[in-house]
Amino acid sequence: MGVWAATAVVTGEAISLGIFLTPAGMAKSLGSPALLIAVWCGMALITLAGALCFTELAVRNPEDGGEYVYLRRGFGRHVAFLYGWMAAVVMYPGVAAALSVGIVPYIQALIPLPAKLAVFVPALVLVVLGALNYFGTQLSSGVMATLNWLKVPVLAALIGWAFFSGHAMMANVLPFANRRAGSDPLVDGIAGATISAFFCFGGWWEAGKIAGEVKNPARNLAVAFSGGVLIVTAIYLLLSLAFVAVVPMEQIGSNTAFVALFGKALFGAAGGRVLALCVVLCVLGGLMVLTMAVPRVTLALAQSEAGNAGRGAMAAFARQHPIFGTPANGVLLQTGMALVVVSLGAFDKILAYIIFPSVVFLALTVGTLFRTISPVKRWWYPLAPIVFILGSGVLALMLLMHNPLAALLGAAIVLCGLPVRFLVRRREA
Repeated sequence: MGVWAATAVVTGEAISLGIFLTPAGMAKSLGSPALLIAVWCGMALITLAGALCFTELAVRNPEDGGEYVYLRRGFGRHVAFLYGWMAAVVMYPGVAAALSVGIVPYIQALIPLPAKLAVFVPALVLVVLGALNYFGTQLSSGVMATLNWLKVPVLAALIGWAFFSGHAMMANVLPFANRRAGSDPLVDGIAGATISAFFCFGGWWEAGKIAGEVKNPARNLAVAFSGGVLIVTAIYLLLSLAFVAVVPMEQIGSNTAFVALFGKALFGAAGGRVLALCVVLCVLGGLMVLTMAVPRVTLALAQSEAGNAGRGAMAAFARQHPIFGTPANGVLLQTGMALVVVSLGAFDKILAYIIFPSVVFLALTVGTLFRTISPVKRWWYPLAPIVFILGSGVLALMLLMHNPLAALLGAAIVLCGLPVRFLVRRREA
């Protein structure tokens, strides 16, 4: 994979369904364009600090596995196994299921489908993308890069049309700093908007999971992480401003209704179909990244647990396909677990439970830079990891205060990986 494909991984997972849904809620909660921009810029600063750290980690560990590899070398096998357990079996199947279900109404807006057929669309999407990743990295990376690079000009055109067609009104943005009536209390509004912004930026770290398949990782991953985050930040800022400039904050109701209003204002009766096409493109690109990246974590985890002998309960996931060279069994596991979650309809709960431990693992991953054998000699060290860890800590505290039950249940789900590892190791012994 070259620099374009690696950057597409960063932008592709971050720019997905969230950017069309969360800015409306953020704007309504904050009640001020200035606060909306401040939250985006604050999250962008934290994300860029994390991107610098992940670049260094990926260059030092140019192999597939991402966070699992970094945590194993920084904090040992137990902590790394907990992350791998969460990623392969719980979190990412839930994310994939949520995206595959969330895309259905937008596909129906483009292609009228009977309700009986629409039920099978999520499974079909998951199976098709799983097959693309099963049969070769070159094929899947080409499809992934194409989907995700198409997003950028499409969204840029959407932003340009909003501002230069006369639909954006400065009167909707001014007064810039004043909060509108009906907005949430300031602290609650900032906390909720920050969590939403994290959801939107989430996934920029996935490029580390495929580091072993990137050409010249020292150069290409540096460009991919930092350049990708800057592209995502620019699109989020401009698109959020376009939303607010076209549709007054006073008219914001639900997120989905707001998207419909935005589309109608820009394109008239065809607005719903135009925005539906944008959403489908963004979600498919994000799903493609997930289906490509997560099986690499499973592969790294299985290879570490199976050892040189290649035996045990996880040995089947420690081997690449002899012909296609892909982590084929990891792809099957990822796709199968996502299908199970879709059939159970449990993805909303899984996502609510797993966000808190995900933030904790990201902070721990960046913390491994302080435990490296050879010191980090970069202009941004140690400021960038400190900024990211502190930012992640504040975010984790917000999540814990906002929904303590979900956060603690998520931590309990992750800790269930310890007895699972004990049982697997005992059986192998």
